[in-house]
Amino acid sequence: MDAANHRRTLASLACPVYIELLAGVTAGIINMVWVARLGGDAVAAVAVATNVENLLLGVILVAGSGTTVRVARARGAGDPAATRSAVRGGWALWALVTPVVAAGGYLAREPLARLVLGGDDGPALSLATDYFSIALPGIAVFYATNVVDGILKGTGDTRTPMRLSLVANGLILALDPLLVFGLGLGVRGAAVSTVLGRSVALVCGLLVLRRTRPPRRSPPTGSRFRGLGADLRATAVTGLPMSADFLVRMTGALALVAVVARIGVSDVAAYGIATKAMYVATMAFYAVRQAAAIHTAHLLGAGRDERRAVGRQTLLVSGVLGLAAALTLLVAGPWIMRVFGAGGAVADAGALFLRCVGPCLVLLACLVALGGVFEGSGRARILARITLCGSVLQLALAQGLSGWGLPGVCLAMALSTAAQCAVVVRLHRRTTRPGSTSGDGSRREASRARP
Repeated sequence: MDAANHRRTLASLACPVYIELLAGVTAGIINMVWVARLGGDAVAAVAVATNVENLLLGVILVAGSGTTVRVARARGAGDPAATRSAVRGGWALWALVTPVVAAGGYLAREPLARLVLGGDDGPALSLATDYFSIALPGIAVFYATNVVDGILKGTGDTRTPMRLSLVANGLILALDPLLVFGLGLGVRGAAVSTVLGRSVALVCGLLVLRRTRPPRRSPPTGSRFRGLGADLRATAVTGLPMSADFLVRMTGALALVAVVARIGVSDVAAYGIATKAMYVATMAFYAVRQAAAIHTAHLLGAGRDERRAVGRQTLLVSGVLGLAAALTLLVAGPWIMRVFGAGGAVADAGALFLRCVGPCLVLLACLVALGGVFEGSGRARILARITLCGSVLQLALAQGLSGWGLPGVCLAMALSTAAQCAVVVRLHRRTTRPGSTSGDGSRREASRARP
């Protein structure tokens, strides 16, 4: 496959993923606009609850991401048995994890709400508890949808997950005013609309899977549970490093907020708004990452080690996206802050941050996207270690450079990202030389993925 074909494949896989991610963020913002009419306590309650949900997403990524890579590899090999094994492993892991998170979260909903609100016993506590009482049991639907998306993406179908996301988020936006205000459910209504929208999308996704599943073969009765355990382990081994990478990044981002808080209140507000604007760009980087993981796994499953070529095109595509994002934020920084309603010192600090963050965005685009090649080849474990070390370095640098204000934080982010990028590029070049197998877990994982 030549360079142009690699680029076209990456683009065709990444574009629907980006729209899917963007739809979720847009719905979340509009959802918050409706809740804002209930007052500041309601906004605080829903905001912290959705942040908890974002962290919980990292748990099910073990099943969703692991299933995507294993299905893509089985598809490349043309092996229906391996495809069934990957699907079983994803659902087995979902069945293992979901009751712990959903039931445990529901039982601990009030202490959890108090924890994320910093011990506040005001009205926001009861509102957050009310939201959790619906949202945490409903996490079962959210997790199942992620497994369905993982299966579909593994087959090379990223358009159906995009459509399912649009259906879910469209229903959430339509149901919000009816349930929050029409039926007077308040924040509970926001949680109910979210669960209902996702439930409809899940049913649609399951119907699609039913039509496209590979032919079934009944295993001997005695081997059924042994095979299920092996499928579960193979998916967990594949997906756990990807989940760890996500959780480390989320934790590092939260810790960086604490560093910025020491600079000043205006800087915290500016940083919060600026990072939300950056999500539009970073989601594109993660869309390319998913595309690279799917494409790499598919090629390896087919016995074609084209990681060097895929890596080059991934860096090219992501680098262009990063440069475009950096230039956009450089020019439109003040306007972006005004769109979010910021003014005065907050607007000035945010615009300065968006102008300074450009180099970091270009490096981050390359780092995040190239990680997809590692994930697709079964080498996500080393990527998670690099992310952990990079997050620690970023926090240390941010602490030391915070005296320069938000530009110092930008410099810390850029230096840390540059160090991670240099290591990842070096490892990629070294482990994809023709005939090289050093440190490559793709063959080992492929053998575990087979029933």
